[in-house]
Amino acid sequence: MEDKYLKILEDFKLNHKSNKTTFKKVKKINRKKLDDIFHLEHDTVFESIDCLKCANCCKTTSPIFMDSDIKKLAKHFRIKTHQFIDQYLKVDGDGDYVLRSAPCPFLWDDNVCSVYDVRPLACKEYPHTDRKNMYQVIDLTEKNTTICPAVCKIIENIEGKLETKPDKNR
Repeated sequence: MEDKYLKILEDFKLNHKSNKTTFKKVKKINRKKLDDIFHLEHDTVFESIDCLKCANCCKTTSPIFMDSDIKKLAKHFRIKTHQFIDQYLKVDGDGDYVLRSAPCPFLWDDNVCSVYDVRPLACKEYPHTDRKNMYQVIDLTEKNTTICPAVCKIIENIEGKLETKPDKNR
């Protein structure tokens, strides 16, 4: 991961207390407006963030593999689904299929995904900041601030735009 992306994650972690407040405020925003705000900031931030220079998500976490993902990847590798599961996956505490280990075995040294065209849906949607009904994934978004520098920047931008209550002493 490039130093600048590591710094974004570290700086965000240092401000975690104020970020908790931000997420409380975000949860109170009208659902339609929340989607609009996130989508705008998602587009803005990804103009300057290069996932191939980071790949922290692929190096540290696992997507959930749906049955359709498993079938697609098994077909890609020309193996049976049970062979794909046995070789690459385990069941987590929630009963979902996830990778046995990190980093992702499909991530090349140059941070390119070797199965990009058939990657799991969760990988395609990550970091989930441009989806509809953001209110449904706000807790996941907060968790992703520990993984994805782009999510940190998106939240920082939103935090900067949230109205603060005026000081009563003014």
